[in-house]
Amino acid sequence: MNWKQLWEGYKGRLLGTAAAILFIPIYLFFGFWNMLFCALLLYVGYTIGKYKDLDQGSLIPWRELLDWLNARWRPFK
Repeated sequence: MNWKQLWEGYKGRLLGTAAAILFIPIYLFFGFWNMLFCALLLYVGYTIGKYKDLDQGSLIPWRELLDWLNARWRPFK
């Protein structure tokens, strides 16, 4: 597999992971617990990129959430 195929197949994962890696050095200088936060950032970046790669839509179902909130809470009935 060459770089072009890798980029085409895993573009979202690569960008998400790269974005997280850019923030990691900032947090690594501040201690162990912040390093764990960096691992969380890396996981979130990878997961969001994976959803983009697989065209699974948004991680949060915004339309369903908005419909549910409108059904539950209608201040101006």
